[in-house]
Amino acid sequence: MDVWVTALDALTTLFSPGHLSYLLLGVLVGLGVGILPGLGGLAGLSLLLPFVYGMEPSQALAMMVGLLAITTTSDTFPSVLMGIPGTSGSQATVMDGFPMAKRGEAARALSAAFGASLFGGVFGAVILSIAILFARPLILMMGFGEQLMLVLFALTMVGILTGSHPLKGLAACGVGLVLGTIGFATSTGELRMALGQTYLYDGFPLLIIAIGLFAIPEIFEILGRKQTISSSSQQKLGHGTVAGLRDVLRHKWLVLRCSGIGALIGMLPGLGGVVIDWIAYGHVVQSARDKSRFGKGDVRGVLAPESANNAKEGGSLVPTLLFGVPGSATMAVLLGGLVLVGIEPGAGMVQRNLDLTFTIIWSLAIANIVGTLVCLSLVRPISKLTTIPYGYIGPVVIVIVFSAAFQATRDWLDLIALFGVGVLGVYMKRFGWSRPALLIGFFLSKGLEDSVYQATQIYGFSFLQRPIVILLILVIIASVTITFVRARNAPEPDTGQGPATRSVRVREMGFLLVFAALCIWAFFDALQRTYLAQIFPLGASIVTGAILAVIAYRFARGSGADSIHYDEVRTRDGRRTVHVYIGWLIGFLIAVYLLGLVLAAGLFVLAMIVFELRPLTWQGVVVAIMVSALLLLLSHVLNLKFPPSLLQPLVPFLP
Repeated sequence: MDVWVTALDALTTLFSPGHLSYLLLGVLVGLGVGILPGLGGLAGLSLLLPFVYGMEPSQALAMMVGLLAITTTSDTFPSVLMGIPGTSGSQATVMDGFPMAKRGEAARALSAAFGASLFGGVFGAVILSIAILFARPLILMMGFGEQLMLVLFALTMVGILTGSHPLKGLAACGVGLVLGTIGFATSTGELRMALGQTYLYDGFPLLIIAIGLFAIPEIFEILGRKQTISSSSQQKLGHGTVAGLRDVLRHKWLVLRCSGIGALIGMLPGLGGVVIDWIAYGHVVQSARDKSRFGKGDVRGVLAPESANNAKEGGSLVPTLLFGVPGSATMAVLLGGLVLVGIEPGAGMVQRNLDLTFTIIWSLAIANIVGTLVCLSLVRPISKLTTIPYGYIGPVVIVIVFSAAFQATRDWLDLIALFGVGVLGVYMKRFGWSRPALLIGFFLSKGLEDSVYQATQIYGFSFLQRPIVILLILVIIASVTITFVRARNAPEPDTGQGPATRSVRVREMGFLLVFAALCIWAFFDALQRTYLAQIFPLGASIVTGAILAVIAYRFARGSGADSIHYDEVRTRDGRRTVHVYIGWLIGFLIAVYLLGLVLAAGLFVLAMIVFELRPLTWQGVVVAIMVSALLLLLSHVLNLKFPPSLLQPLVPFLP
């Protein structure tokens, strides 16, 4: 009874004008941060920390949780409208959300995502309230062995995401695992494949890999096709909001299942949001009878990751509050905020600060409701962005992407790395290699290596005898078996391109050799390390190299699902799109180095608009000026940093 009284008291306090205003302030900040690609809850919370110091604890908690709740909802806007993951947790949404936007169903995709996010967020709050009393024994049962099996289960999602090309998917995943070993080895502290660059000591930032693989290829395609993102007229774009909400109700059991997946996995420290949305996406693909539309604009591919992504916030708060162990990097920053306002997370928090615990729960639920209503009100006007001419949207998105990427480590090499990964993503898309598979492999690489080390050091191989581990092994075997059986029986997709020419086959083989060279480099680099530091990169490079060899053999024979269909788009004058736009990116980077991002962005946008749309118009000039002004404003309001340039010492007011 005392618990319910405390919960009602916390709710009453939260609805007081002072507390409610701070909650709404957090929601508004989270909305803006989520819409900007690459920032997300981690950056948003970091911005709030200086302001929460000395605040009344319940007000500070309302503001911080309000920001967290809405960020995982508003990050859907760039994922659906531009094909750019708003945060690491919205990457799977791109798979079907962006194709729906291309088809003119942006409003439907967004409203479906927001409806699923609302349910997932409230579900996560309910799970958190229940977990306060009952989740402690469950979490303690999940040791390093169980976490290792969960990471391996996440890897089995790769095969599901690659359809009739499981070998290419596994190879791409292996390449991601190899790329993830760059930097310090967790077990020994030895450097691997760092090339003497301090930038690579911690490996490539996840933000760079995600944006490069997904954003750059989509921008190139929009520019190359000479079309708007959406093929529908503006009159039809605003319609679909109600249909999206109906989709949530029609697939209510799917949304419920994926919310459960998100909350459950969110409770496990270290797995993070990237795994959760891909596991949810893999679940909906694997459990669906008709898989033909996934990746082409199936609304179920939006509902699943969005509900799981929002539910995971409630799940992540369970270990954060009960054990003082952050469930993700964002929760680690939240822990810092709790300490700043005088709250000590841990087992005693429920006894000593039960009122503040319920403040967090109520804030999470209310912020999800308010944030969803705000986002739904923006669906109709924002969905019309998909009708902006390609010549305007392309260069502006390129500037946004590179600006966001620089915030990863605020090093010039962020931009160089984004360029390289972007080019890699372009050719992966052209040659039919799975970009999600590489991303999943990259993200899980560190966690998989750490889990193997921790499980074997603590349990030996006896962890394989633990009941939950045995259950997860059976699930993994079943998942892999089903995936390969379905891939074998799946018809070869019609790409409309026909058999590849000899020149295209030569390019494909050259592209495959790039992956093979990476594996060879990782293999010989690993031989120079101690046993604990070499075992994982050795295993990953050998297995990936073997899969690449099989693909090369099948490719040389021209048989199977790995035969090539190369889709090359050309510009108006017949030149290859890829080479032209790669040249534009190089020119942009040179301009940034000489003039700084603010000036270079305006000139780049103006020049590219003229190149794409030919006549110089006042609209193009206005867009260019607005882009530079926006960057200047963001640098001051959000304390964003931009790359240093040769001109910067002469113009001190430029960031």
